[in-house]
Amino acid sequence: MLTIALPKGRIANESLNIFTTIFGNGFEFEDRKLILKTPQFNFLLVRNQDVPAYVKHQAADLGIVGLDVLEEQELDLVQLLDLGIGKCKVCVGMKNGEFLDYDKPEIRVATKMERIAKNYFSKKAMAANIIKLYGSIELAPLVGLCDAIVDIVESGATMRQNGLHVVETIMESSAYLIANQNSFIEKKSEILDLYYRIAPLVKKD
Repeated sequence: MLTIALPKGRIANESLNIFTTIFGNGFEFEDRKLILKTPQFNFLLVRNQDVPAYVKHQAADLGIVGLDVLEEQELDLVQLLDLGIGKCKVCVGMKNGEFLDYDKPEIRVATKMERIAKNYFSKKAMAANIIKLYGSIELAPLVGLCDAIVDIVESGATMRQNGLHVVETIMESSAYLIANQNSFIEKKSEILDLYYRIAPLVKKD
């Protein structure tokens, strides 16, 4: 029996659709339930950023989570398969008409993704004062809290509606199937069986 941690929201629904395609019906959480038990699997519904922790500490054997979260947390996990769902980009955003000034002594950057932002601006040889925020990132440059933001962008509509634009793309992200290292050894045949069932369904660009 494999336990799989899923992030709440669209990726969980798309992930369960994959399991429905492979195994048939019965892959749907009851209202407000956080655990879904089926004959083949146990699914856990958790916060997106918490998926790697559940897998890291083997509360779940497998997880499905965005590459951006994996890059931010840098945990020692097995990345099995890019599922090609939940696609988005991590971008630098600024107010319309403004662009990054590489000659500026320091730039103030608001973000939820501190590690990704620090690594990016370090590679650009720019001194960045990272301001950790947990929501409403687009508001920060509008009220002078920061010069730029680093945030997830899907369509770009939220930035545009708030008078911002994408100035640089840091990385592209999609949801990955990940595994706990010990689980991958202990339940290798089960995990690889699932891998080989899912892999043909993954859309290739």
